[in-house]
Amino acid sequence: MTTPTDTSAAAALIRAFVLSGDSLSDRAGLAAFLRKHRLVTEGAIPITLADHSEAVTLRDGLYAHLRHAAGGQPDPETVARAQRVLDGLRVTVRLAPGEAALSPLAPAVVDEVRRGLARIAGAWAAVVATGEWRAILP
Repeated sequence: MTTPTDTSAAAALIRAFVLSGDSLSDRAGLAAFLRKHRLVTEGAIPITLADHSEAVTLRDGLYAHLRHAAGGQPDPETVARAQRVLDGLRVTVRLAPGEAALSPLAPAVVDEVRRGLARIAGAWAAVVATGEWRAILP
């Protein structure tokens, strides 16, 4: 059970992702982020420019949404582009997600990068379900 001062693993992942800044400026940075947060398996990760663009679009949209919730100005186009990325990710619901799972939502894709993004989507679903998303940004 968490207390109001505790941050769930899902919220910690979303916070790290939206605050990743320049560390996602290239494909190598994206690969490092995905590995660091155990969103992909070890080994080579072929990341296309389209993969990188989707990751940055998702990151920017989540950040824009969180900034708006924290009282900032909304950027509807940035949020809409991120929503299109989320719409394209395939996830499935696990009956028994396991203790280490961020969410009962699990990737339903084979591609490593999209699997990592689907895990971020699952974490987002978890923080939205708990209301924890409102406290991710100060």
